[in-house]
Amino acid sequence: MDIASLTGIVAGLGLIMSAILMGGDFSLFVNIPGIMIVVGGTLSATLLTFPLNDVLSAFKAAVFVFSSKQDNPNDMVFTMIELCKITRKEGLVGLSKTKSDHAFITKACMLISDGADEKTISDTLTIEIDAMKERHFIVQDVFTKMNAYAPAFGMIGTLIGLVQMLANLADPASVGPAMGVALLTTFYGAVLAFMIFGPIAGKLKAITAKEVMNLQIIFDGASAITQDANPRMVYEKLSSYIPSSQRKALE
Repeated sequence: MDIASLTGIVAGLGLIMSAILMGGDFSLFVNIPGIMIVVGGTLSATLLTFPLNDVLSAFKAAVFVFSSKQDNPNDMVFTMIELCKITRKEGLVGLSKTKSDHAFITKACMLISDGADEKTISDTLTIEIDAMKERHFIVQDVFTKMNAYAPAFGMIGTLIGLVQMLANLADPASVGPAMGVALLTTFYGAVLAFMIFGPIAGKLKAITAKEVMNLQIIFDGASAITQDANPRMVYEKLSSYIPSSQRKALE
């Protein structure tokens, strides 16, 4: 569980709820038609923008915002160094026997052990990285678009409420409550956009950036192995991706 994400959403929603409860009756902030306009409108516009499979994939990916299960770049560096040592000691036969839970490492080892030339390895792994980035971009874009749609539908709901309010100007006592209800949809849209959709899109972008860095470490490590680089040189090259304060020293 990612503590930062959990703390952020709990603290943010908690502060909003506290402010509402301290200021009066919570029921004043509940308006079913307004919720229908904002939530339903946002989902409808999203489904109009993206294929259903992309939307479903995005909602599934949102779970990763709260997951701390990510490969450590230092681990990737030392994994590639170990593969380099195996190759220098046992040759391609030793590399072919290597097992890894990381699909990208497995593919890199397979290409090298099968005797593929450096260009073929580079092209294949580059396509893999680019395809992953494109898939992740679509997921991020779903939430980025929802981040834009929610406030827009909040404003639409407010305009509907204002029209209904102006239709009843003959009754001055109803103007205040009607104005409050009209503004609620703007509130709903802002909360969804700036507390849910925007942060999720941002966190998924950060997760992708780290994953791309890990894949690039593996890519450069595989390239170094094909060039028969020594482990020290591999370490110096791959550790450059990691801030010096976070690097694990080579023993």
